[in-house]
Amino acid sequence: MDEKHLLMGVRSGSEKSFRELYERWVSRLYSFVYRYVKSEDVADDIVQETFLRLWTHRHSLNPACSFQSYLFTISYHLLLKELRRQLNHPSMEDYVEYLSQLNISGEYIERHIDFGRFQEELAKAKAKLTPRQREIFELNKEQGISVSDIARQLSISEQVVRNQLSASLKVMRVELQRYACLLSFLFLLNG
Repeated sequence: MDEKHLLMGVRSGSEKSFRELYERWVSRLYSFVYRYVKSEDVADDIVQETFLRLWTHRHSLNPACSFQSYLFTISYHLLLKELRRQLNHPSMEDYVEYLSQLNISGEYIERHIDFGRFQEELAKAKAKLTPRQREIFELNKEQGISVSDIARQLSISEQVVRNQLSASLKVMRVELQRYACLLSFLFLLNG
């Protein structure tokens, strides 16, 4: 049976159609989630919760829309919730916000979420900053502290903060060219 008919079946409450969709997608969805959480139990929980939400909200299924996008979007939001819980890192929130601003298809999500890699590259780039530049960058861009508050906290002028921040942003742009869109968004957040 084709997917559109299975979705119509699920929408009308067919457990058989639901089981068939589950069997078609569970391993692919599990692989996607496991890549990011690296835990079988957590991946299982997210996949099961995804399908539970699918069943719970079956009446709102639209067989004309991409089921893959719908399924992976549910999973994506559960995955981000889990990653937020695990990482509880300020730049993760920036990354999540950036992704949520995009009109993301399931396929895009599956291919492009790589926050771990971004974190590694961000750490390498910050290592190239002077200690003062790094401190000001982290206070402003990661902790959201204003230029005036940083100046007060570090007992320096606002102009020195702006100069150091500007110099650090130049280094970060060069080092993180690959993440230009994300980086621009990060820079604008607390500019």
